[in-house]
Amino acid sequence: MKPTARTSRPTHDVITVGSAVIDEYAMSHAFELEPSVKAPDGFNTCFPLGAKLGLTNLIMETGGGATNAAVTFGRLGFRTATVCRVGTDLMGELLTRRLAEDGVDTHLVQRDPRERTGQSIILVSDIGYRSILVFRGASGNVSHREVPWTKLRPRWFYVTALGGNLGLLSLILERAEQVGARVAWNPGGTELEKGLARLSPLIRRVDVLDVNREEAALLAHKPTRHLRSIVNALGDIPKIGLLLTDGKRGAYLHARGCTWHCPALPGKRVNTTGAGDALGSGFVAGFMKTCDLAVGLKVGMLNALGVITHMGAKVGILKRWPTERELSHVSVKTVTLRD
Repeated sequence: MKPTARTSRPTHDVITVGSAVIDEYAMSHAFELEPSVKAPDGFNTCFPLGAKLGLTNLIMETGGGATNAAVTFGRLGFRTATVCRVGTDLMGELLTRRLAEDGVDTHLVQRDPRERTGQSIILVSDIGYRSILVFRGASGNVSHREVPWTKLRPRWFYVTALGGNLGLLSLILERAEQVGARVAWNPGGTELEKGLARLSPLIRRVDVLDVNREEAALLAHKPTRHLRSIVNALGDIPKIGLLLTDGKRGAYLHARGCTWHCPALPGKRVNTTGAGDALGSGFVAGFMKTCDLAVGLKVGMLNALGVITHMGAKVGILKRWPTERELSHVSVKTVTLRD
């Protein structure tokens, strides 16, 4: 279909698409950390098999990229819906009810009659590093046939990991072009593994590409230390810009030929699960409200800070719009990257 201008009022400000799971956080002093250059966070977690280990805490929360992002938008007052898939079990009911409590329209949530709701078991060390055991269940089976495409007219689509389903992404992009919506995409590992040659035509149709430094290096076929080369390879492909998160080093935004950097905000790190979802969705929320990329980056950083200083992917998500004073405490500067 050919792109058409939007002719009617948007149904939503934003529709998120992707996974919905139940997260169970298991914290224990018995998880030993061993340094490893091959581990994403620099450590391996070790514990003896056959032993009974005590936990210092056990927390159950809802998670998944689509629902984490949806809660950011819902709490900040945007008309929000989410396309995700859960089972017909108690976990699915819990997840759907929690979304509604955070102001998210749940009528697009799909119920799978065969698969159980996806779950993750997150092993958390004393200093906040974690490993995740994933049962994808229904979350990996979002059906394009159950999406009422002709009824969707959002201002934005916020797309998270799709389990490699590029056909679903293509349908989202087609609908966005039909109704004049913008698209932010935070791809998952299965999508990134398909390589830049295959993904580039899709990324060119996306407004914001949101990846972390390791993911960007994989996509650009560059060493992670060569940040300038990574940004040069990816930064000008999406229509608005590249949002690149960098853990304790903060985040970068490359747009309109310039690169901005925002250092990480101070705070005790107790959890990293959901931090990327919080930063990306906060950025889009800030940009949606103000049309200012720098404000978007500031809102994203404040949202991520709330998540990493609380246990659970949603507990620390902003519950109101940041004040001018809070925004002023977040530094955003233009930088010249070097490899």
